[in-house]
Amino acid sequence: MQIKQRIMATILTATAAVFGFAAPNVFAEVKIAVVDVQAAILNSEEAKRLMAQIQEEFKAEEEQIRSIQSEAAVLYERLQKDGEVMSEAEKRKVQQQIESKNNDFVYNRKKLQSLIEQRQQELFAGVDAKVQRAIEDLVKTEDFDLILPRQAALYAGELYNITRKVTERLNELGAKNP
Repeated sequence: MQIKQRIMATILTATAAVFGFAAPNVFAEVKIAVVDVQAAILNSEEAKRLMAQIQEEFKAEEEQIRSIQSEAAVLYERLQKDGEVMSEAEKRKVQQQIESKNNDFVYNRKKLQSLIEQRQQELFAGVDAKVQRAIEDLVKTEDFDLILPRQAALYAGELYNITRKVTERLNELGAKNP
C-alpha cells in the first residue's frame, strides 16, 4: 500500500510541476492539418497535362488491346450462337482462338500497364520537390505546427484538410516554373 501511495504522490507532484511551470504553454493553440499528397498531385494542372500526354503516347497500344478484346467477344458470340451446329473440331478451334485472344489481351494489358507506370515515374520525378516546397510555403504563410498525411489520420474533419491548398500551390509553382 505504501508503495502505491508513494508512486501516486510522485505522479501528482510531477503533474503539478509540469502544469505549474508550463501552464501558459499548455493551452497554446497548435495548428494541425492533414494532406492527401497523391490527390493534391493528381488534381494539379501539371499532373493533368502529364496524364494527357501519357494517354496520347499510348493511344495505339490501348486501341490494339480494345481490338483484341472485341475480336475475342465476336468469337465468343459465334460460339454461343452457332455452337449447337458446329462440329467438335470447330468448337475446339474457336475455343482455342478465344483462349489465344484472352492470353494476348492479358499479356498486352500487363505490358501496357508496366510501360505507363514507368512513364509516370519518369514524368512525375520532379513533382516531389514541388510538393515539399508547396507544403513548406503553407507552413510559413499559414503558421502550421504539424501537417500529417491524410492516410495517417483515422479521422480528420474537412476543416483540417489542406489538400486543395497544396494543389493550388502546386499550380502556382507550375505556372512560375513550367
